[in-house]
Amino acid sequence: MFGKHVEGVGAMVPRETMDPTARLLRDTYAITPSLPFVQREFGFYSLERWVEEGMPQDVNYRELFGYSPQAEVSFGGLGWCEAAFLPAFEEKVLEDRGEHELVQDHAGRHVLCFKGRRSGFMPEYVDHPVKDMHTWEEQCKWRLDPDDARRFADIEEKVKDKSPRIAKGMMVTQSLIGGYMYLRSLIGPGDLLYKFYDEPQLIHDCMQTWLALAQAVIAKHQEYVTLDQIFIAEDICYNHGSLISPDMMREFLFPYYQELLASTKARQLDRSRHLYFQVDTDGNAPPVIPLYQELGMDVMSPFEVASGCDVVEIGRQYPELVISGGVDKRILAEGKDAIDRMVDRIFPVMQARGGYIPTCDHGVPAEVSYENYLHYRKRALEFA
Repeated sequence: MFGKHVEGVGAMVPRETMDPTARLLRDTYAITPSLPFVQREFGFYSLERWVEEGMPQDVNYRELFGYSPQAEVSFGGLGWCEAAFLPAFEEKVLEDRGEHELVQDHAGRHVLCFKGRRSGFMPEYVDHPVKDMHTWEEQCKWRLDPDDARRFADIEEKVKDKSPRIAKGMMVTQSLIGGYMYLRSLIGPGDLLYKFYDEPQLIHDCMQTWLALAQAVIAKHQEYVTLDQIFIAEDICYNHGSLISPDMMREFLFPYYQELLASTKARQLDRSRHLYFQVDTDGNAPPVIPLYQELGMDVMSPFEVASGCDVVEIGRQYPELVISGGVDKRILAEGKDAIDRMVDRIFPVMQARGGYIPTCDHGVPAEVSYENYLHYRKRALEFA
């Protein structure tokens, strides 16, 4: 029923039978010049405001904003911004602080939130579960057991649901938390920097556990599908570059990435399929582009403009890189003239280059009015 005999798994779907948007996405990844843009968005923090400003509530966003039909099939099970704990930590209130409350979240962190509201804003992270080897083993490591059968209980149902879209040539993506994001969620961004120096054996044990779980989950998925892309959530950059040095990246992250990518390629049911590698990081990303290219990175996102990312310049410097993002969320808030100047500067150049998918450089913030966003979407659709 499943496996290489399903269309699109053992061999690529013929172009003439592919879903048109899936074909466009694949051609975009091939950096084909002068294609229409795939139309999508990173995400939203603005929907409550837009409803107040008249956005219909009973309409499909794809239809309202002119987004492209779905062109990807995604497999998860390996976390994104936090480790894929099973079981997760109990979510509970630890302390009432008047307008705020200190909460233990599902990743074991102690988080200071507005009372009764734990999402839609950046909370204050007060504490993290891993302090040393003892707390790592006692609190977290056992929650990342690659042999826990519960991780695979519904795999056949998932594949059955996705198979019709795979048969239409949609790109199959395996998403997972990247090594830096994973370590940061365990230890905290400040303490982590000391651990690289003071307890390297702890870092390597954490990463060996990350790798073992990733191998187990991805190998199970690959019994049924051929993957087109490995997509990691890394967030390794801040406003002036990477948060750890190239030497640290090569010592503590890259060996595990290399092993995972090599193993994934070796397990493919369709060995002729190119496996794209996408890295997602906020912040000033250009300094790490050549580093991740050492691993074979093909795609990067979302190129935060406020941190110095200019997709036009990056596109010129790295013509082999597929680029997603680069639309300045601050400009979307400024007004129609500013939006026009931004679109006219970026979109014609990047369309001629190819390999570009325009999205906001993070979730569209609440500062962006509904009227401004509709104007931006009208301009973007000129390149559809």
